[in-house]
Amino acid sequence: MSHTPTLPTPETVAAAQAKIARLAAGLSRVILGKEAMIDEVIAALLARGHILLEGLPGLGKTELVKALSRLLSLSFRRIQFTPDLLPTDIVGSPILQERDGRREFVFHPGPVFTHLLLADEINRASPKTQAALLEAMQERRVTVFGETRALPEPFFVLATQNPIELEGTYPLPEAQLDRFTFKVEVTGVDRAVLEEIVLTRIHGEPPALEPVLSAEELHGLFAVVDAVHMPRAVAGFIARLVAATHPSAAEAPQPIRNFVKYGASPRGAIAVGAAARGLALLRGKPNVGFDEVRRVAAPALAHRLVLDYTAKLEGWDGRRIVAALLEAVPEVERGLPSTLQPQGSAA
Repeated sequence: MSHTPTLPTPETVAAAQAKIARLAAGLSRVILGKEAMIDEVIAALLARGHILLEGLPGLGKTELVKALSRLLSLSFRRIQFTPDLLPTDIVGSPILQERDGRREFVFHPGPVFTHLLLADEINRASPKTQAALLEAMQERRVTVFGETRALPEPFFVLATQNPIELEGTYPLPEAQLDRFTFKVEVTGVDRAVLEEIVLTRIHGEPPALEPVLSAEELHGLFAVVDAVHMPRAVAGFIARLVAATHPSAAEAPQPIRNFVKYGASPRGAIAVGAAARGLALLRGKPNVGFDEVRRVAAPALAHRLVLDYTAKLEGWDGRRIVAALLEAVPEVERGLPSTLQPQGSAA
């Protein structure tokens, strides 16, 4: 029998929003002019999900992850993915050592044993090495030589990849992409932000940051996120959105029928729901509305769609297809009364 969390009080929601606002303010000091991207990262973080950051070099992807670790008082490790990286370089391996005159294997943990793992340029490693992260990302544990070891709690993977440098890279397979709650697109900044960077970042170094949340406070936020109310009408909207990503679905719009080979898995629906709860709390709401679902749909679903080769020829990518999906699928199922809309949802 499932346990339904007690709905958070207005005071609890307000206190949680204030803590999240401190985190957002700290990140905004490091990554200038990227408030929308920061909201996506925080929503995925509150959903306890992993994030794939895609963008050109020099846009602050690595600094964003470092800033998160400092602001949250979490341990942080970085792995630079290269073609010669081995799975044991990530998870660790037993090493023969002499103890009390005897030789025995002693496990030396790899960099995956941390709270916040930066997988830099993840698509430069071989598929075998990429797969070493699968169990860690999904199960929060690793198995080495038949022995399973739990990872620290919480555990997040934030991976980066360059969208245009394809030589010498191994595109992430669908099974690996599906483990990421969000794929966040890191884009360039406008002239005003560049001017501010030139004036304030003389040597390119970000400002010093002090922790704004303890590990205990972060776990408390997770509990509040879990208690954010998900109205049945909103859950139905998520279910119909994800179902409509499959070309055979009755509600699938024409772009999906034309360009999508395989739609999102149930894990995609879970990601949308969890991230929508996180975004609702970031906005100071005790319940999820349709607007939160619309906001998180693209980063949660676009990378989960397997596109036909003709999609690129016609200028369609995952985010454009999700935009068409949101236009085609109504928030309230046809034939049902509009009173099913939850309080505080977008019309």
